[in-house]
Amino acid sequence: MSRATVLEARGLKVLRGGTQVLDVPALGLRAGEVLALMGPNGAGKSTLMLALAGLLPLSGGTLLYQGVELRSRSEREAFRRRMTMVFQDPLLFDATVAQNIATGLKLRGVPAALREPAVRAWAGRLGIGHLLDRSARHLSGGEAQRTALARAFVLGPEILFLDEPFAALDAPAREGLLDDLGHILAETGSTAVISTHDQGEAARLAHRLAVMQGGTLLQTGGLREVMNHPQDPIVAAFVGMETLLRGQVATCGEGLLTLRLGKGSGGQEVLAIGEAQPGQTVLVGIRPENVTLSLQTDKSSSARNAFPGTVTKILPRGPFFKVELDCGFFLAAYVTAQSLAELDLRPGGAVVASFKATAAHLIRREGLDAEV
Repeated sequence: MSRATVLEARGLKVLRGGTQVLDVPALGLRAGEVLALMGPNGAGKSTLMLALAGLLPLSGGTLLYQGVELRSRSEREAFRRRMTMVFQDPLLFDATVAQNIATGLKLRGVPAALREPAVRAWAGRLGIGHLLDRSARHLSGGEAQRTALARAFVLGPEILFLDEPFAALDAPAREGLLDDLGHILAETGSTAVISTHDQGEAARLAHRLAVMQGGTLLQTGGLREVMNHPQDPIVAAFVGMETLLRGQVATCGEGLLTLRLGKGSGGQEVLAIGEAQPGQTVLVGIRPENVTLSLQTDKSSSARNAFPGTVTKILPRGPFFKVELDCGFFLAAYVTAQSLAELDLRPGGAVVASFKATAAHLIRREGLDAEV
């Protein structure tokens, strides 16, 4: 069953100093979904979020809440009372944690007898119940952000806006808060927009992604759709599809194409998923977690692409290691610490890299040069 659109943007434009910094033709937010705005620093994520929240003057375009255009000042103010925002740097008052959490309730005239149990309940859900009497000035970064989140959730907002809420936290605080926030969003069925430049955060929290660059939307869609089927090489690189192969389509039929790589690859061929015409020059992307490494070709494997290669670099990536390979073309793979040791992977070592045709996806891009 499809969810109703609660917030819709049409033709949003923002000018700053005579320069256009935001141009979003259309974007909708559905009830009960978490939408992640992804992009590098300066992509326009925060600007779009402020515009969606009605906190930024628009140079053009309209916002619709539950299908009704927000035209008047009173309509926009009423909408803002239905949402709340949490910023990267918690904006806490010089007061106790309990007083900070209760701020919005107090401003809305909620009696103390109702405020106190609500504050305690949300402090407990966010793991700061033992800090209620502590001064906000003596909190760690993670504790301060949990206080800011409790202050937002206690209001029961219809839309929650989270602007890079984990960016200033150290790794342990970030991981713990990611887990707790993910559980709360799922349990409450909250409607939320979160901005992030981290694909891992987006994958753990969001239902849909909107990838931005230069104040525009490059691609919007479901989490798996954007992660596995990026429509643009910029999107592909940003969502972690680190291997981009450029070549000419040799054959194509029933959704399976054979890509003949450029001269530098020795004329190798890759089987991939997509629709194209023979002779077209295209890009194909492969996510590193979909590449398997072994010491010799596994004849029993269902992977239709297998290439001998040489390890050129090994880099830690959280709980995994990224292994960069020279297979006549660049290829990246993720392995566990156990696989790294068992395969005795090291720069200069020989290895066989394999991946299924279903793991290699055509990326459509206009204007690719025909020569490969």
